[in-house]
Amino acid sequence: MDHFAGLDVSVKETSVCIVDETGKIVREVKVTSEPEALLAVLTSRAYQLKRIGLEAGPLSQWLFNGLAEAGLPVICVETRHMRAALKAQINKTDRNDARGIAQMMRAGLYRPVHVKTLRSQKLRMLLTHRKLLQSKAIAIENDLRATLRNFGFKVGVVGTVKFEARIKGLVENRPDLAVLVEPLLIVRRTLREQIGVLHRRLLAVVRDDEVCRRLMTVPGVGPVVALTYRATVDVPARFRNSKVVGAALGLTPSKHQSGENERTGGISRCGDDMMRAMLYEAAHIMLVRSTKWSWLKAWAMQIARRRGMKKAIVALARRLAVIMHRIWLDGTEFRWTRQTA
Repeated sequence: MDHFAGLDVSVKETSVCIVDETGKIVREVKVTSEPEALLAVLTSRAYQLKRIGLEAGPLSQWLFNGLAEAGLPVICVETRHMRAALKAQINKTDRNDARGIAQMMRAGLYRPVHVKTLRSQKLRMLLTHRKLLQSKAIAIENDLRATLRNFGFKVGVVGTVKFEARIKGLVENRPDLAVLVEPLLIVRRTLREQIGVLHRRLLAVVRDDEVCRRLMTVPGVGPVVALTYRATVDVPARFRNSKVVGAALGLTPSKHQSGENERTGGISRCGDDMMRAMLYEAAHIMLVRSTKWSWLKAWAMQIARRRGMKKAIVALARRLAVIMHRIWLDGTEFRWTRQTA
């Protein structure tokens, strides 16, 4: 008889529920959230596990890899789909959630998500840490601009390199303000130095990655966009065709239909937020800042004339996602004219 298991994972403990093919609960137990503890329960010869479900979360990648390496049929379920399926429960507890996940596995009512490879997880960490340090440095600079403005000091337009000298020049005759500004300048200086360290590491990774170098042949796509795409897509073969990549990244219109009413809304915004922002930035650079023309820019400019620049940038971002996926799969580079395409 086949069995199905549901895992409700929390930081310290995981609730495990195993049911048979009729839906009868065979075993319920709570163990520590460690692959070894879960394997001790799930590898019992008393069960013939057909599917094991766990919700996507902070520990899901680690636990998924540990169970998959042991040869267990583990499935990582999309969070929104899981939440909607368990919403009908009157009492929300870890035990009831594990029961609900097990029944979802038995009935096949789940939507699996891709669990990234270890290399993509490391690349993602590099990108998120770099972005975090950038946001903190910008926040300090904005705070200095705002607080000094209260005393009549206007920083004005100044580059990243000369920012610290500009601040010190403004408060050099105000020692009471200088002692308050100095700690923030020290922290900002350290952040900028470490951003440089991470950025050099990012460039080294891109330089040694053949896929990223080919993706950078697309106009508007630089090292950061290429590496973000590399880490997000991870395994290009998991998409049945290149056109669905735009939908997976939330760049296609959402639809609502009920009876005779049908409405098309804005983009769905599902999927990876960082990747969607990077594609939008690349599309904006191609249309606004790039001076070199290509068939892709001409296509986007025609949309801009009909629908406006903002919609053209979104449409171009979606098409960039499709083209980059095709370049990755085919092992080709971007072609600037349609005659050679």
